[in-house]
Amino acid sequence: MSQALGTMLWLSPLLTLTAEEFPQLRAPPPAAQPAAMGCAGWFQCLGGIALLVPSRFYNKVQDLHQGTGGSAANPLLAYSLIKRLQSDWLNVVHSLEASENTQALKYGYTQVEKDLPDFEDLEGAARALMRLQDVYALSVKGLAKGVFQRASGTHLPDLYSPGQLFPLSADDCFLVGKVAYDMADYYHSIAWLEEAVSLFRVSYGEWNTEDEGSLEDALDHLAFSYFKAGNVSHALSLSREFLHYDPSNKRIARNVLKYERLLVESPERAKAEVGLQRPNVTHLQTRDLYEELCQTLGSQPTQYQIPALHCSYETNDSPYLILQPVKRELIRLQPYVALYHDFISDLEAEKIKGLAAPWLQRSVVASEEKQQKAEYRISKSAWLKDTVDPVIVSLDQRITALTGLNIRPPYAEHLQVVNYGIGGHYEPHFDHATSRKSPLYRMKSGNRLATVMIYLSSVDAGGSTAFIYANLSVPVVKHVPWAPQTQTGHFSAGLCGTAAMLGDGTGERQS
Repeated sequence: MSQALGTMLWLSPLLTLTAEEFPQLRAPPPAAQPAAMGCAGWFQCLGGIALLVPSRFYNKVQDLHQGTGGSAANPLLAYSLIKRLQSDWLNVVHSLEASENTQALKYGYTQVEKDLPDFEDLEGAARALMRLQDVYALSVKGLAKGVFQRASGTHLPDLYSPGQLFPLSADDCFLVGKVAYDMADYYHSIAWLEEAVSLFRVSYGEWNTEDEGSLEDALDHLAFSYFKAGNVSHALSLSREFLHYDPSNKRIARNVLKYERLLVESPERAKAEVGLQRPNVTHLQTRDLYEELCQTLGSQPTQYQIPALHCSYETNDSPYLILQPVKRELIRLQPYVALYHDFISDLEAEKIKGLAAPWLQRSVVASEEKQQKAEYRISKSAWLKDTVDPVIVSLDQRITALTGLNIRPPYAEHLQVVNYGIGGHYEPHFDHATSRKSPLYRMKSGNRLATVMIYLSSVDAGGSTAFIYANLSVPVVKHVPWAPQTQTGHFSAGLCGTAAMLGDGTGERQS
C-alpha cells in the first residue's frame, strides 16, 4: 500500500482568541456612540447603552477589551473577557438593578447575542485554565493575582511575567471552581473555590450585579467538595461558617448535623488527611513524562555537547532551493528531528490563517472506523486544498523540494490548519494509524509516512512539541520541525497545547 505524507499547519498551540475566530473581539470604533437602532458590534452596542448599565461593569469590560490589542493572548484575559460577555452581561440584563431599563437592555443584548460567547465557550475557557494549572504546575493563588507562578514545591522558575496583570475576581474563581464541581472534579474545585472564598471574605458586604456567586455559594460548594474528598471535619467547619452568614438555611443546617454525626461515629475522620488525586480523564500512562517535557523542554543537547548537531543551509539538490536554501537546525539525530527556520513568511502565515478561519471546527480523532471528539485533543481544525489559493501551491512546492516527497493527493493529505485556542492541547499520540480499522487504511494514500509541522505563530511562554520516548521537546518558533513517521514508537508526540501560553496557530502536512 502506498505511503502518504501528512502536512498539518499547527495554528500556534494555544491560548489566543483572535479577531478572525471571534469577530466580537475586534477593536471598536474610537468613539462608540449610542445607536437608536442596531449595533455595529458588541462593544459599540454596550457603549450605546452605557448609561443604562452599571458604570462599574461597563468599565470592567472596557478595560479588558483595551487590553486585548486585537487578540486575547493572555489566558486570564481571554477567560475574563468571555465571562464578562457571557454570564456577567446576562446577569446585568436580568438584574433588579436594571429593572427600570429592562426593555432597552434586553434589546441591546439581543442585537449582538449571536456574536457573543455561549456557555460552552465559558465552560471551555474555565477548563482551559485548569489544564494550564496542571501542565505547567501553576499556583491557583498566583493565577488569581494575574501572575503565572509555579505551585510550591516544584522548584521551577515562574513561567511568564505579563506586561499587564489581569487578576481574577472572587466570582471569576468561583465559576472555575463550579465548573470543576459540576464534573465531580474535587481536586480542582477545592483549589479554585478556596481562592474564591478567600476573596469573597475580603469583599463581604459588597455586591456586584454581574456576579454569579457569593460567599455563601462558594462556602456551600467548597464544603461539599471537601466532604466528597473525605475531609468531613473541614466540610463541617465551612458549613458552620455558612450558617454564620445565613442561619435560616435548613439544608446547610441538616448538613452540619450529618457531618457532626459522622465525626462522632468515626472520630478518625477528624484527623484524617485526605490526599486529593488529580483526575486522569484520558488515562494517559505517560502523563508525568509528558508534562515534565512541557515544563522543562526535556533534554536539549547543545552544539558543544554533540558536534554533529549544527546549523546549515540546505538545498536537498533541488533547483527550487538553489537561490534560496533553507536554514536547517539539527535538533536530534536519533530519532531525526530538524527545524527549518523562516520556512514561511509572516504574510504567508497570516494568509493561511485567514483562509482557514471560516472553516475551523472542533478537531476529531480516529476511533477504529469512526472519527469523534476527544478530551485528549482540544483544538479546532480546517483542511485547505491547494486550489484555495496560490500561497498553498507555493508552500507545497517548498515542502516537496525540502523532503523529496510527492505531496500531491493521493500521495499526501490536504493541508490541515489547527488552532489551539485557550489552553488547547493534543496529548501524546501517533500521527500514523496503529489499527487496521483506521479510516486511513480506506484511503488511497495508505498509512502516513511523515509529518511536516509548521508553526504559523510564535508564543511568549510555554508551547512545545513533546517527543515522549525520545525525552525531547521542541519549543514553538516560526519554523518547521520535520521527522519521518515510523511504527517503532519513537515519534509518539504530544502538543503541549495547554502549552502555548501565548500564541495562536499551527499548520501541518501529512504524507
